[in-house]
Amino acid sequence: MKNHIRNTNLLFRWLCVFAAIAGNVSAGQTDYLSPLTVVADPCEGRGKTLYIAEYTANKVAVFDIAGRKVKKTYSLPVPPSGLAISPNGSQLYVTGASPMGKIYVIDLSKKKIIYDINVGHTPTSPVISPDGKTLYVCNQFNNNISLINLQARKEIATIQVSREPVDAAITLDGKFLLVANLLPAGAADGDYTAAVVSIIDTASKKVVKDIKLLNGATDVRGICLSTDGKYAYATHILARYQLPTTQLERGWMNTNALSIIDIAKQKLFNTVLLDDVDLGAANPWAVACTTDGKYICITHASTHEISVIDRAALHRKLKKVAAGEKVSEISLSQEDVPNDLSFLVGLRRRLKLAGNGPRGLAIIGTKVYAAEYFTDSISEVDIDPEVEPKATMLPLGQKGPMSTVRRGEMLFNDASLCFQKWQSCASCHPGGARADALNWDLLNDGIGNPKNAKSLLLSHKTPPAMSTGVRDSGETAVRAGIKFIQFAVRPEADAVAIDEYLKSLKPVQSPYLIKKWPGNKPRLSKAAERGREIFEEAQCASCHSGSLYTDLKKYDVGTGKDSEKDSKFDTPTLVEVWRTSPYLYDGRAKTIKEVLTDYNSGDKHGFTSELTDKQISDLAEYILSL
Repeated sequence: MKNHIRNTNLLFRWLCVFAAIAGNVSAGQTDYLSPLTVVADPCEGRGKTLYIAEYTANKVAVFDIAGRKVKKTYSLPVPPSGLAISPNGSQLYVTGASPMGKIYVIDLSKKKIIYDINVGHTPTSPVISPDGKTLYVCNQFNNNISLINLQARKEIATIQVSREPVDAAITLDGKFLLVANLLPAGAADGDYTAAVVSIIDTASKKVVKDIKLLNGATDVRGICLSTDGKYAYATHILARYQLPTTQLERGWMNTNALSIIDIAKQKLFNTVLLDDVDLGAANPWAVACTTDGKYICITHASTHEISVIDRAALHRKLKKVAAGEKVSEISLSQEDVPNDLSFLVGLRRRLKLAGNGPRGLAIIGTKVYAAEYFTDSISEVDIDPEVEPKATMLPLGQKGPMSTVRRGEMLFNDASLCFQKWQSCASCHPGGARADALNWDLLNDGIGNPKNAKSLLLSHKTPPAMSTGVRDSGETAVRAGIKFIQFAVRPEADAVAIDEYLKSLKPVQSPYLIKKWPGNKPRLSKAAERGREIFEEAQCASCHSGSLYTDLKKYDVGTGKDSEKDSKFDTPTLVEVWRTSPYLYDGRAKTIKEVLTDYNSGDKHGFTSELTDKQISDLAEYILSL
């Protein structure tokens, strides 16, 4: 008991070291800038400046487009994750990604940070109301939205949404906020698993509807509104997770999509694929419309390009097929469109960018500026169809040699490793090599027995790998993934670099820990303190032992079913388990409480049958605090 408590305290001290950061920044990455998002000065006659969030440098850069250079930087104590400019162009709002999140307000005339506002865990994607009075912020790991009264300079409310909100857009009249939730919520073993777009009524401060995206929708990265306010566009992966992973041709495993939402009807209008028949467009990220409303522009983070879609032509074609008109050999009805890899032929241009890892984008006139995470650069490309589309790389600083860890992170996010560029490792392991919340029927342990995707955090320190331990180590799993999931043959140096990247990952501090302003160290809640004692008494610690909460062994805990009845499963680490729902090898448990009660027949998975409801809640609170 004393040893366990000592190990627990050591772990919490270790986590506190990283309390100032969100946890997705790997060790040794601070030598790079990592531009994540970019916004343009909105004021007429002044649209010659870009503001760029340099994530791993903890800086916001002010870039002079005409001079082709950074003219100023603002330093922050934490990584900047999102940017928004006030309607009059006087203030820049920057979300600081840390467990004790903040909004930093920069006065652009005084050229300094004038105040900050406390918000939630890992805030991102600030959105300003049309009247300039309210700021909305996505708190990714609190699963909620902060409402900031800018006059009072404080948070006045929070609104719970589905799971990991990462982007938002507000309607022209300010009545509704649309929120992109990164991951699906709930169990994964049914016929439908998908992320949602939440619609918030800004007057009532409530979610009025969760718009269900198509089955398999995950990694919902970006959302924007059409300039006329009639539609919203959301980028995401459309995973074909119900198929065995036997091939990649024609998007067999992962396709990449844009969903169109009808604002007035508050419903999904349709979903189009951004890939071509024999060339994937992996990991769509940011999306924005040109000011004149002619084009929808999308960055593809893993194929290093942008899609430029003729918006009017897209809607004409969608309306035709919705009316029952055949518009292609595949799309005979509205339901066919999400499976039609040729739907955008003639409507979309794929423009290659100059750098690597485009994420955020800004548009000034016909020029698109994309933040290129791995080359510390901005790409500029003119999307005027009358102009030759040649991208220019605009460096943001002096580039040094790339470390093995940094190269591994880049490769992990690069679809060039994959046959026909359908996916990268990050397609199934988004958010810093975590998990997409889907079940996949990999072929490493037979066919017809799908398993829930696992987070790769600590995978190299907790062998064996995979739910059934079929890979003896993280190193073996990386090489098998390149061969059997990416369907590629790569140099050994690539696998070594990915190994080093995964080894460098650090846990994100749990949102269940108690945190007080300003800057107090996180601690267990009283319920979690009680739960820590129960963790010992229920003998959970006999298997989930040590600082990583695993004894690295396999057990039959009675959760196997069908062909895997009586099977033994690897004891997973409980570090960052708050982030990895759904639970059990097939994702059938929505919550840790369900693991402890509904799926613990015969007390094979800890002695919990005699615990009261309150004790179960305390135990779950402790586990989710790790």
